[in-house]
Amino acid sequence: MGETLLPQPDLDEVDIQTVLAALADPVRLRIVRELDRVRESTCTALDVPVKVSTVSHHLGVLRECGVVSTRVDGNARPSRLRHDDLERRFPGLLRAVVGATPARETVR
Repeated sequence: MGETLLPQPDLDEVDIQTVLAALADPVRLRIVRELDRVRESTCTALDVPVKVSTVSHHLGVLRECGVVSTRVDGNARPSRLRHDDLERRFPGLLRAVVGATPARETVR
């Protein structure tokens, strides 16, 4: 029996405008960078400075736009980047996003 994945768009339905809009959010961008670093994680284990419910929401947005896939593992829902799919659909996009130097945070 194969793994069960939560619903996600087929590769040909992934839209660049939707992906870029999702990645424009700083929390989602941080989640993407964390997933690139750790390969797969649950919302409780990601190093993101927001509540777990907020991480869960952002992972849902990333899944619905085609950036991550989420599998069912008992009560856990580990997510991972759709590296290969995104590379086929938008060559170099994910590598550029993950590798971009983050903006300097301003001290107030």
